[in-house]
Amino acid sequence: MGKHHPNEYREYVAKMIVEEDKKATDLAHELEIPYSSIQRWVKHYKEKKAAGQSQEYVTPSELEKLKKQHEKEMKALQEENEILKKAMHIFTKKPK
Repeated sequence: MGKHHPNEYREYVAKMIVEEDKKATDLAHELEIPYSSIQRWVKHYKEKKAAGQSQEYVTPSELEKLKKQHEKEMKALQEENEILKKAMHIFTKKPK
């Protein structure tokens, strides 16, 4: 009897193939999952996505993009914060 993989895992693998352009044969070999199973998961994933029922899972490349975007936003906010600190210091000085 074969292994049973959770639905989240199946969708994640299918998403990597559909949206990350990974090769199903490579993933089948790497994850030691029959190619026919992966094909079935991909088909199910595409059907679910077309019906708008797909859950959102983040793939490694998407995670990397999100991290870079977050880092840029954080850097911009830190720079704004430093400018505001300097401005506050200038405006709160007592005139001599």
